[in-house]
Amino acid sequence: MSIDWLHFTPWPSFGGGMLIGLAASMLILFVGRIAGISGILGGLLRPRRGEIGWRTAFLGGLVVAPIVWRAIATLPEIRIDAGWPVLVVAGLLVGIGTRYGAGCTSGHGICGLSRLSPRSAVAVGCFMAAGFTTVLITRHVLGI
Repeated sequence: MSIDWLHFTPWPSFGGGMLIGLAASMLILFVGRIAGISGILGGLLRPRRGEIGWRTAFLGGLVVAPIVWRAIATLPEIRIDAGWPVLVVAGLLVGIGTRYGAGCTSGHGICGLSRLSPRSAVAVGCFMAAGFTTVLITRHVLGI
């Protein structure tokens, strides 16, 4: 394995990670909630009084951030090596996994691990194992 030095972006990646950490920290400090995207979005599907504003603002930030970045720099080319049926099935499987895992990768991986949650450590291990297995099967066994 080698690093593609022409497309290696450590500083923008570091900055993005810092912004994610800052947003997660601000959410838990000011709202008292974990920055799990599936939970934030799910809360809008069954809204409770007083929670619509911060949920909408957080999700709006996820939509606005790439637009702002595009005004500053060039966005990377988006290339997806899968058709719509594969993407739909993958999305459904991720949705099922977030329900069974009681949270998504952002909630467990960013916030749960930083709080030293044993449940999040197990969940992240399962996410990673599932990802490794999927790549192994699709790329190296099936050759897709």
